[in-house]
Amino acid sequence: MEMINAIGRRKSSVARVYLTEGNGKITINKKELTEYFPSAILQYVVKQPLELLGVTEKYDIKANLDGGGFTGQSQALRLAIARALVKINEEDKKALRQQGFLTRDSREVERKKPGQPKARRRFQFSKR
Repeated sequence: MEMINAIGRRKSSVARVYLTEGNGKITINKKELTEYFPSAILQYVVKQPLELLGVTEKYDIKANLDGGGFTGQSQALRLAIARALVKINEEDKKALRQQGFLTRDSREVERKKPGQPKARRRFQFSKR
């Protein structure tokens, strides 16, 4: 098997994933998964598509993450991994789709408007 690559996005985060056959090592920006995401919840989010298909120990993953915060990065990485797994085996698409791992979450931060303190919050109205 050659190297499979895929891309995933969430908020302002972009994840580029390179998947090869191996023994389950996940490297993000030249760091281990546990070092890059110390939180167990974020590690779980990243591994969800692998655990669903039962291929956690089958593939090595190298990922480049940039932009956004840790939550957006972990979810972008999950999407990229799911897309790479579908490229390898098309039959896995249905299972991943049912869990929502192939859907790009398109919600972005709304921009701040001029004359307001935040995107929708307005300054207190004073009649007099």
